Amino acid sequence: MKKKACRRCKLMVDAEECPLCKTSQFAINWKGRIYILNQKSDIAKKTGMTALGEYAIKVN
Repeated sequence: MKKKACRRCKLMVDAEECPLCKTSQFAINWKGRIYILNQKSDIAKKTGMTALGEYAIKVN
C-alpha cells in the first residue's frame, strides 16, 4: 500500500486523518522523502518540520 502525504504538513500516513494537523486532505502524488529523527537538526529547522517522522518533500 502506497502511503499518502498530508497536504498541509506533508507527513506520510496510512490513516484517514493526519495525526499531526488533524486534516483529512491527502495527496497520493508526492516526490521525495525526508526522515526527521532529531527535531533540533539543521534539516528539521530549515524545513520547519517539528515532529519526528517521515515527510514528503514535494506534494502535488
